[in-house]
This record gives sequence, C-alpha cells and structure tokens, in this order.
Amino acid sequence: MTYNEIRKVFLDYFEQHGHKIVPSASLIPNDPTLLFTVAGMVQWKGVFQGTEQPIAPRVADVQKCIRAGGKHNDLEDVGFDGRHHTFFEMLGNWSFGDYFKEGAIEMSWELLTKVIGLDPNRIVVTTHISDNEATQIWKKITGKDAIRLDKDNWWSAGDTGPCGPCTEMHYDMNPNMAGGLPGSPEEDCGRFVEIWNDVFMQYDRDANGNLTPLPKQNVDTGAGLERWAAVLQGKQDNYDTDLFVNLKRAVSDLTGVIETEENKPSFKIITDHLRSVGFAIADGVIPSNADRGYVIRRILRRAMRHGQILGHRGSLLSELYPALVAEMGDAYPELKTQQSHVVEIIRNEETSFADMLQNGMKLLESELPKINNGILPGDIAFKLFDTYGFPLDLTQMILRDKKIDVDINGFEKCMAEQKERSRADTRGTKLLWESQTDLPDTDDIEKYETKTDKPATVLSILRGEEFVKSANAGDEVEIALNHTPFYGTQGGQVGDMGVFKRGDEIVMNVSETNRVGHNVIHKGTLVAPVSVGDEIMPEINQQNRQQIARAHTATHLLQAALRKVLNEDVEQRGSKVSPDSVRFDFSFGRALTVEEKQAVEDLINQWIQSDLPVAHEEMDIESAKKRGAMALFGEKYGDRVRVITAGDVSCELCGGTHVYHTGEIIKARINKEKSISSGIRRITMSVGVLAE
Repeated sequence: MTYNEIRKVFLDYFEQHGHKIVPSASLIPNDPTLLFTVAGMVQWKGVFQGTEQPIAPRVADVQKCIRAGGKHNDLEDVGFDGRHHTFFEMLGNWSFGDYFKEGAIEMSWELLTKVIGLDPNRIVVTTHISDNEATQIWKKITGKDAIRLDKDNWWSAGDTGPCGPCTEMHYDMNPNMAGGLPGSPEEDCGRFVEIWNDVFMQYDRDANGNLTPLPKQNVDTGAGLERWAAVLQGKQDNYDTDLFVNLKRAVSDLTGVIETEENKPSFKIITDHLRSVGFAIADGVIPSNADRGYVIRRILRRAMRHGQILGHRGSLLSELYPALVAEMGDAYPELKTQQSHVVEIIRNEETSFADMLQNGMKLLESELPKINNGILPGDIAFKLFDTYGFPLDLTQMILRDKKIDVDINGFEKCMAEQKERSRADTRGTKLLWESQTDLPDTDDIEKYETKTDKPATVLSILRGEEFVKSANAGDEVEIALNHTPFYGTQGGQVGDMGVFKRGDEIVMNVSETNRVGHNVIHKGTLVAPVSVGDEIMPEINQQNRQQIARAHTATHLLQAALRKVLNEDVEQRGSKVSPDSVRFDFSFGRALTVEEKQAVEDLINQWIQSDLPVAHEEMDIESAKKRGAMALFGEKYGDRVRVITAGDVSCELCGGTHVYHTGEIIKARINKEKSISSGIRRITMSVGVLAE
C-alpha cells in the first residue's frame, strides 16, 4: 500500500465504525507547553481534561506532527537510522467517554490483521505493568500473553496534563533476524518496530506528579504512517518507502547526485527536513531566532549543509518544495494554497544563510590549522554562532568528518557571558524596581476611564539608582502609586503622559509610563517636593491619550485591511502604537505592490469615514473564541479577555486603549512598507491630524 492508500484505508475503517473524520490540526498548538503539535492528542487535550466539549464521541484523523524541540526531539537521530523523522504523520482514533480498553484493542487488532492483512504471529503486544485489565483483554481476544513493561507503556503529551497506561503493538520485521523482544536488552537491534500505541487516558498529572482521575475514561491511539508504509511495503527503512523514494529522486534530479550508501544520510536528512520546513511554514511558522521559528531555521540550515555535502551550491528546499506538493498536496491542501508564500520564505532564508555560511566557513577554515588537540575552542564556536548564525550542532556536524570536537564548556561559558552582558545593558531601573518585593501591585483598573476622582498615594520614589523617602523640585524620578489611570507601556502601546497635582499645584510632569511586573511606574521631572506617603492627583494628558487611542484602533483596521486585500493568512507579528503613529509588523512573503498599498489605505479610510461603532467588552476566553476574535500570534491570554470590535470589519483580543467610533481616527496614511526579516514585512502609518 502507498501512503495515500494507507490514509484512506485507516480513515474509511474508523468512519465505518462510527467515528467522525476530522482534518489535521495545525502544527502550531494551542498549548504554551509545546513548541509544535507532537502527537494527535494535542488538539484534544482540553477534552481529556474536561474543559472542552468533544465534537463527537468518536473521532479519527491523520495528524501532521513535528518532534524537533524540547522534550519531544528526534532531530539528532534523523538521517542515521531508518525510523526517525522530525516531521511525521500520526494515524489516530479517539473515544471521548465512549468505548474504552476492550473496544480500542478489538478495533486495532481487526484493522491490523483482517483489513490490512498483517500476520498475527508476527505481532507482539505490550501493556503497562499495572494494567491487568488490558493484559487480560489481549489474552481474551487473541490468546496472546502481553509483555508487561513500566515506563515504556505510560504516555503523556508533556510533564503535566492528561496521561495514562498504554498498550503497544510491535511487528516482527524479519523473523530470521537476530534480536530481542520489546523491553529486552537486545530490542534496539531493529527487528521489532512499534506500529501502534493505544493510550488509555485515565489521569491528569499536576506539576507535583500527582495523578487525578479524569472526568471520563478516554482512548487516544497513535500509529506512525511512515512505519506502517515500511511494514506494508516490506522495507526495513522508512526512507525506502514510496513517498521518500519519490522525494529522494527529486533531490537526485536537482543535485545531479545518485544516492549511495555513503551519502544516504544526506538524502534522508534533506527529504525529512523538506517536510518539516514546508509544512511548518505553510502553517504560519516563520524562521527566526526564537522558539519554534528558531527550530525551523535550524532544520532548514541543516538541510542546506547536507545539500552542500552533496556538492549542491544553489537553492535547495525551495526548489524541492513542488515535489513535496506533488506527493502530499492532495492530503494536505494548505501545501498548495500556500506554495508561493512558502517558497519565497524558504528562498529568502537560503539566500541569507548561503552568504553567512560562506563567510563563516572562511573563519572556520582559518582556525583549523591552529588546532593541535583535536578540539575547536569554545570562543570560536561561539563567534560562528553569534556572528554567522551557525547553530552549535551545525559546527559540530561540519567538524565531525574532520575528527574534530568542539569545546562545549567554553562555548556555553561565552553564551552565558553574552546573556549576562545583554541583561546588564537592558536591566536599567527595571531590575531595581523588581528588587522591591514588598511593593504592592498597582491598581490600574482606571486606565480605560482616563481619569480618577480620588487621590493616589506615593508608595515609592526612585532617584538615579537609589530609592529615597523624598525628592525635590528639578529631580528626575520614577514614582509608583497605589492606583493610577495612567496606561503603562505594554502590548505594543506606549504609555501615557500627564501630570501629578496637589490641589491646583503641579507636582510632577510625567513624560513616560512603564510597567514592571504588576506595577505601573511613572517617570518624569518634579516641579515641587514630594515624599513617600504623599497624596497626589494623577491626571492624564487627554490629547495625547486620544492620539494613542485612534492610532491603536487604526492598527486593528490596518490588519483587517491587509487580510482582505492580500489574504486571510496575514498575521500580526508585532507593533508599536504611538500618538497618531503606527508601526505594524506582519507575516507576508513579498513586498506589496503600489496598487495593494493604495487599496489597503483606501479601505481603512472607507471604514473611518463610515464612523463604525467600536465596542470595548470584557468576556471569558471561550466566548471570545466563539465570536471569532483574533489573537496576537504567540501571545498568552488569561481566562478573562478584552475584546475590541469595530463594526463588522474587525474583532480582536486587545488590552489597549481605543476610540469608540472609527470616525475619531480622522484619516490614515501609509508612509512606508519594507521587509524586516524573512517572511515579515513592516508598515509605518500616520493617523489623525498627522495623516492630514
């Protein structure tokens, strides 16, 4: 059976057994504990915990997964055996409080032995050492005695969350091959390969390791499609199955190199990494220097290096992407719809890294003659990382063929020193305020009302690098109050300006307002003496606040216009909202045309002239999701959120300050549009009087 045939047989079987067939979830999980979707159960985590309602009692799908960072990381193994992948497809079926152990085992056994026709005598099963029930079910259905294991038969998606015992099915790939059974010291020989895992989700594990029974008993199964293909096609190596054979043929056509035993690892790495990079970018991951973006950039560069090992010097994955679409585009339509976007981002990354690689290799080659102990100094490895973007593992890979190691301790020391320098450069007064552990949180609930009718108490005064009890006129200070209507810089919006008064007398001109943890810090110049414990009246500069509010609402209209003119996949990647001025970063793979920029600007001004109502509402996160409120990419939200809705054109989660009618914005003008990194564009825009 081919990959496409296996997917169909699997889904058809479970549809016939009452399962709702659903599409794969995104590789970007709605789970802050995971970089990527690492298993089919990730999208159902809330259902297992009882916080979400299932869409059906029985569900089945084929889930795209990446394991290349954090706890679930197979990156280093890829290319050097036949069964590891950074990207893979997981066949899965779930029961949400419907069938449990017996039903899951019965269907797994029937599909494996009667539908796809595997030899029952070549299947070995394992259960958890504590799970007598599953062990007895296997004996009843098949007559087999399960092998009882401990940690190998307990499953969870992370350190916390849903978990439980599992039962695994292993296939004997070659009865004539030497090797031990699962759980034995000789099991690593590769004779037996796990082909299915039925997890019985019974518990929720907290941060202390305590297990609490879940509200319902659930089933979560996972079967690696690549392993099924190898078994059904009679291959010991997943990379010898039809999909990879076709992708490797594309690599050979591009590079002009035929696969041999010597270069086989490079062919495996390139084809595996093509899938990870292509699928991740199609799902919205942009290569970068942080989090999942860094993982994808690292994978992409690793593939490029192996292209060079094959003697290829031009673009690699961007040229191979059409072959990926040909193999998997029917099963995953997003590969087709995002093709031009994905190819452009990959090509930009390849061009950028090719230059860095060339310069970095010059440095590395100049250092090699100086090595006399077979170890590259850590400071050189760090310079390659810091200046030329070489991940440590790339340097190690380049040196591996030369039998040279890297001084890891020296590298990590340089890395720690750089982080310390960075912290020292940026900590400023922030660290001083963070040291005030006894300082009460600032009550800033009034920040949306713009003014207060009750005096505030001065809790702390920072002058220079010293906290003082009092300060005099002319002193530059930072002051914390017990409550304030001032908005502290956060979420891309700059803080308020204004004054502190004592009666009719101005005590302080506030030029800047920031947040440090749960405190709002007011920075400015004293006009009169002030002491800790004094009562003052904080007053916001209303004109400045109005300018900021219309700029922030204009930012929401800008995003809505970009998505309408360009496509729905445009997502915000950062912003800065200043008085009547906007800087907006968004995901898009090319420069906007003159016509597109004009269309975006015209649409924003059309909405402004329509004077649409802007609603400011607070609600629970689930209600906001049902309303369709957009969230900032990568941002974490609490149970209660603020939703800003402008007519029927924009609905976003946002904690900033906004106008109440779009007409208050007056006018918008796009000033500039440019690239700031691979796949990320930046627009600067003026609004209000400044735009006029």
